Amino acid sequence: MWDSKNMMCAADPRHGRYLTASAMFRGKMSTKEVDEHMINVQNKNSSYFVEWIPNNVKSSVCDIPPRGLSMASTFIGNSTSIQEMFRRV
Repeated sequence: MWDSKNMMCAADPRHGRYLTASAMFRGKMSTKEVDEHMINVQNKNSSYFVEWIPNNVKSSVCDIPPRGLSMASTFIGNSTSIQEMFRRV
């Protein structure tokens, strides 16, 4: 979900920092497990998140999976790495 191959434009998130991020999960999963995973990702990659915006990563869980899938997720992030793309334009 956090991989640059999943981005909608050619901007490498390793060349910037996340100001905010949100992850929406659909399917049967524990909200506790989701929260723990999101905290672990944020702690493990703390250099990629700004420290001056507290609680800048949010998540939500919906019990109903998309049709034909057991679970899915959507990630939305606001990263300074987007400036890479605008420099090329």
